[in-house]
Amino acid sequence: MLDKTMTFSIHDDKDQEMKKVLTTVYNALKEKGYNPINQIVGYILSEDPTYITTHNNARSLVRKVDRDELLRAMVRTYLND
Repeated sequence: MLDKTMTFSIHDDKDQEMKKVLTTVYNALKEKGYNPINQIVGYILSEDPTYITTHNNARSLVRKVDRDELLRAMVRTYLND
């Protein structure tokens, strides 16, 4: 096994981190009584952080995610499933 080249994908780690952030944001929005899907879509389209609640630090978390990378991952996941 040591004589074969192994590939390493950083996308898997980034995708997992984005999923973790989005899950946290989704849950925070839901806890505050918002429609999480509409709020997240609003944020992605506008980059206006006020779509995301500050509850559970969700607004700070979501701003750390690159929107272009997030959209790429979402389209890739949607088309692969």
